[in-house]
Amino acid sequence: MKKQKIELTGIKEIARRANVSIGTVDRVIHNRTGVSEKTKDKINAIINELNYQPNIFARRLASKKLLKFVVLMPSSEETDYWEGPLDGIRQAETEIKPYGIEVDLYLYDLNEKRSFNEQAGRLLLEEFDGVIIAPVFTDEAIKFLKRLRERHIPYIFINSDIPEYAGLSYFGPNLYQSGYLAAHLMKYLVDRAAPVLVVNISKEIDNHHHLLRKEEGFKAYFEKHNLGNPIYKLDIPHTDFLSVKHAMLSFLKDHDVKAIFVTNSRVSYIARFLKESNDEQTLLVGFDYTKENLVYLQDETIDFLICQKPREQGYKAMIGLYQNLVHTATVEQINFMPIDIITKENADAYVI
Repeated sequence: MKKQKIELTGIKEIARRANVSIGTVDRVIHNRTGVSEKTKDKINAIINELNYQPNIFARRLASKKLLKFVVLMPSSEETDYWEGPLDGIRQAETEIKPYGIEVDLYLYDLNEKRSFNEQAGRLLLEEFDGVIIAPVFTDEAIKFLKRLRERHIPYIFINSDIPEYAGLSYFGPNLYQSGYLAAHLMKYLVDRAAPVLVVNISKEIDNHHHLLRKEEGFKAYFEKHNLGNPIYKLDIPHTDFLSVKHAMLSFLKDHDVKAIFVTNSRVSYIARFLKESNDEQTLLVGFDYTKENLVYLQDETIDFLICQKPREQGYKAMIGLYQNLVHTATVEQINFMPIDIITKENADAYVI
């Protein structure tokens, strides 16, 4: 009697009420083709009426089919920023693993295109069902994404995206708005005529680079509000401290700046330079809640850090991939993270 009651509140009861086969109900639940819109609407109405929830756990066990998700992102060897997304991904992995989900990591060197290409090449030799990617090297990432599209494999961006190659979803900062916010902060702290410097520290700076979108937002704020501050730009294509120091010394021989905006987590290099130069006057704003940056935030060499929930990015991206591939749920195309302003006073309480 008990068994019959369970069945009559499940697929069999839905089929009975809709006067269709169990197979038709199954096609609607799994969003497969072959069912008319009228019948689909009727079945969905009954599903909602009964508050029917498919037993995903039992279904996954019965299918005996593993789904493999792969992650292509930088390692945390140079900066611990990337520990945040990785921690979020690992947390999500523990939650979805019982449902037959396997997660493989392919970590590349943040400073080497070759490392990205090697990891992407290794990945493409495997069979997998979905990808989470942090596309630091834009041109190389596009080549990889084209291969995914050929194989009809869904992918989700974290940290930055490539809008013209939009995937299933994006979880990360609004890059333009984060630069815009940095300029807004500076407006209150520097005089209108004070020169401002934008510093990009990256081996790969091109017309599509995500750092440049932050720079565009920063400059746009000054232009929109007619602030009149001279804005200089310094691209440093080497990511070691000595190279950054030499570039700054060379630039400052001919320029006097009152504020510096660094477009990524390497703001700690500029902070170290200012500290070694005994410069306590220059305003410094940069990105990311890293151990190195926090040291200089606490001693007030860095005035503000802009942070955008890296751990949450990784977690939500993995859950989004799972929801789409297992539950056939629709995932929002764009998922911007909050733009948080971190100071010495609130840093200890911040949760990434």
